[in-house]
Amino acid sequence: MLSLTCSFPYISIRRQQIAFELSLCSSAMAKTDVKVLGAWPSPFVMRPRIALNLKFMEYEFPEEDSGSKSLLLLQSNPVYKKMPVLIHQDKPICESLIIVQYVDEVWASAYIDDKWFPSVRGIVLPQGEEAKAELMVQVFEGLALLEDAFDKCGQGKAFFGGDKIGYVDIALGSFLGLLKVTEKMNNVKLLDEAKTPKLVGWAERFCSHDAVKEVMPETDKLVELLKCFKPDLNHRLVDRT
Repeated sequence: MLSLTCSFPYISIRRQQIAFELSLCSSAMAKTDVKVLGAWPSPFVMRPRIALNLKFMEYEFPEEDSGSKSLLLLQSNPVYKKMPVLIHQDKPICESLIIVQYVDEVWASAYIDDKWFPSVRGIVLPQGEEAKAELMVQVFEGLALLEDAFDKCGQGKAFFGGDKIGYVDIALGSFLGLLKVTEKMNNVKLLDEAKTPKLVGWAERFCSHDAVKEVMPETDKLVELLKCFKPDLNHRLVDRT
């Protein structure tokens, strides 16, 4: 088994630091990338603002006058012409509860893609044991955070999305094949029932779902494929949208 330079208790101590890093990453996004269109007294407008505040996300709030709606609001919600509207990277999202769900899912999946997955990818790539051990710790840290997130989001249900597979389930679940490959190629257990029991149960349910099991790659086949691609592995693992 790969020897880690840091123990799992250290990971628990680091969780607050990681959460703070994530908040800084969110805040670093240009303020103009996110706008909430609405009137401040509206309880429906409060919903997306609270959701964004919980993600430490900065946003513009050009206040609307309910008696005279702005051209931007009318263009963003041309059918119902109602508040609130969230505009994220020029994409309008309407209806308060849909916006709240969007905020929760998009920012969670952004962490998976931009923070956690690069550490997993780094372990697969050829490099020294010290660098690999450091990346392994980062992967464990991320899994510990995701265990906490599943506990809060899943609320005792089968998936992050509740009783059914949702956006975050797909975002994380699509990396389970590579995670199993990483475990096999490095003789290490990443999804460990003793450390992340709820995430282990979630992964088993996700992989056995009818919509997933026919597309989830077999571990041995994926290992052989990655061995063949080793000289060009970094490019192939990054080539995504």
